[in-house]
Amino acid sequence: MSNIAMTRVTRECKEVAQASDITEAGIHVEMTDNNITDIKGLIKGPDDTPYADGMFEVHMSIPDQYPFEPPKVKFVTRVWHPNVSSQTGAICLDILKDKWAASLTLRTVLLSIQAMMCAPEPSDPQDAVVAKQYISNYPMFKATATYWTSVFADSKREVDKDFQKKVNRLVEMGIREGEAIGVLSCNNWKLEKAVQYAFG
Repeated sequence: MSNIAMTRVTRECKEVAQASDITEAGIHVEMTDNNITDIKGLIKGPDDTPYADGMFEVHMSIPDQYPFEPPKVKFVTRVWHPNVSSQTGAICLDILKDKWAASLTLRTVLLSIQAMMCAPEPSDPQDAVVAKQYISNYPMFKATATYWTSVFADSKREVDKDFQKKVNRLVEMGIREGEAIGVLSCNNWKLEKAVQYAFG
């Protein structure tokens, strides 16, 4: 990694750790095993969204050409959002691609991801299934995203009992819990369709 990149990343991590507006927004960074190219970001789910009260981990991989190339960022915590892959955690956000500029920082990236959680862009999705649900059945999208936040992001909100019952049924059939949640979510929580999808 170049000296420019090392100096810049070190400074930016300190900036995120010390800025009161960032800590108040519930955003933190940690280096993974003191490795400056591997950074763990923690983002608190924004209030008044299905992600409220959840804590979401993102992984930021810093390229050698930073800040002239954007960091590679993905969600580690599973999240139900049109602009995030429900399978891989890949994020569709313009500043992580063609709108990146060397003047942008890790702070900007983390705040932009948190803002994206407040205002999804289903017309430019990373996950077409989630985007379709968001557009065609928003109450179902909201209930699903809230459930995922409870299960995967440790929000203290009560889990939807009907959803949980259906997950338990699939688990009894031998499907892993995370997979069961994914299959049910993709099939609008219709148990029969989810069973056909999983075993068909």
